[in-house]
Amino acid sequence: MADDMADWAPGTQLLLHPTPTSDPNDPLNWSSSRKAVNFSLVCLYTLLTFAQLDVGFTAWDQYSDELGFSEDTLNGSAAANYLGLALGCIAFIPLVHKIGRRPVYLFSALLQVASCIWSARTNTVGDLYGSNVISGVGGAISETIVQITIADLFFIHHHATVNGLALLATFTGAYLGPVASGFVVESQGWRWVWWWCTILFGINFLLVFFLFEETKYIYSEWPPGGTSENLVADALHSSATQHAEAASPDRGIKVDPSIPIRSLRQRFALVTMTKGTILHDLYEPIIILVTFPAITYTAIAYGVLLAWFAVLISVQATYMFDPPYNFTSIGIGLMNIAPFIASIPGVLIGGYLNDKFIVWLAHRNHGTYEPEMRLWMILPLAIIAPAGILMFGLGLNYGAPWPLLAVGFGLYGFCLTAGGIVSLAYAMDCYHDIIGNALVGVTLIRNLLTVGVLFALTPWLDGMGIQDTHILISVLTFLILAGPLGLIMWGKKARIRTSAAYKRMSLRQPTRRDKH
Repeated sequence: MADDMADWAPGTQLLLHPTPTSDPNDPLNWSSSRKAVNFSLVCLYTLLTFAQLDVGFTAWDQYSDELGFSEDTLNGSAAANYLGLALGCIAFIPLVHKIGRRPVYLFSALLQVASCIWSARTNTVGDLYGSNVISGVGGAISETIVQITIADLFFIHHHATVNGLALLATFTGAYLGPVASGFVVESQGWRWVWWWCTILFGINFLLVFFLFEETKYIYSEWPPGGTSENLVADALHSSATQHAEAASPDRGIKVDPSIPIRSLRQRFALVTMTKGTILHDLYEPIIILVTFPAITYTAIAYGVLLAWFAVLISVQATYMFDPPYNFTSIGIGLMNIAPFIASIPGVLIGGYLNDKFIVWLAHRNHGTYEPEMRLWMILPLAIIAPAGILMFGLGLNYGAPWPLLAVGFGLYGFCLTAGGIVSLAYAMDCYHDIIGNALVGVTLIRNLLTVGVLFALTPWLDGMGIQDTHILISVLTFLILAGPLGLIMWGKKARIRTSAAYKRMSLRQPTRRDKH
């Protein structure tokens, strides 16, 4: 059995996985209420972050009237925001592994407070671009450390559900933030949008400071003077034994009551240091991105879906202030209710039902779970998402009634939510122990795609027109969302072929689940 298990592809598991330790301080052994507090704070942080990223669109008309900003300038400021998201991921993830999750959350929250104050005091193009870059850097961990926290706290058969809740928080902020900001712009002026954000992020900082526990848990000590290469050499020989233990049907893990619970001071420490180098965390995301097809696909699919969402939001803010719609800031904000409503069944289907579906498939497969089992639920989206894009884009081009545009936007919102949940859960299930660095690469590609698209959007629309632009986008979306067919057929073979690389990378992580 041990020999067979040693050759398993990364991600192939017998439920339950990951295997918790007997230590009551292991986050997997925390009580449900303790996990709920931490995860709720993560969701609140994510909601506020994506509200901050999207509330500015409702003020574009007032930016133009009061400060004279052009459409190119406003699209460029949105691109600068996404550029900050990409840069922040590269900077923060090595620190997450070195000093812990908690201090990075706190520093991020402070940056967000500062960026909101700067946004409220914007007068020049430099202010606009600078505040957006800082806003992006501050919010960068919303797309990486959140997934790390989920991996710290929850088992594999809960991943899609909790990812779904995190993405529901994401899109609640992205969709309902502009609804609220539209009313604020009309009643108090655009600067008060950012003052309200300042107040909310200040409250968020206090909640994280007093209530968010460190979820980083170190499973093995680094030897004095040791390197990650020493650890790899020392640990590889025990891999088969560990897999055999993981596959044992009676491997129940009981919490050892003799192990003392950490004190409040330890649980809320400002820094939780790890010995050893983190230099590999600076370059490994790119290596992961080009080495593992599952991560490559997740980066492309999630990146493209979110880039097109940014396009739809920007197109609304550019054209729907004008005839035949003549929307105010309130109207632009209210358009986001449609995708918000659609995101709720997206969370249910892509999250909870997807988790139930893979458990059912795993039982049919003699208790063995393959991550590719998740991907069947993406395939219907290859039809629904292009339909939504065409309904919105062609409707806007021909001046169709706004409810038709809202339905198209809602259909796309459903696909964005469900597709994002499934693709992120698939990546996490395949490469659990390196998910932080993997998602840096995913987020880097996603944000660079969005930066490029937003910088090019104005000349792109001028050159192709609204109709042809949305037709092209819909065709690309179909091709991307049909991609899981290849992974369903060959994904496991790819994981087997790259399993040695995964082992080497995972063994560099001091918080990995494989013990040595």
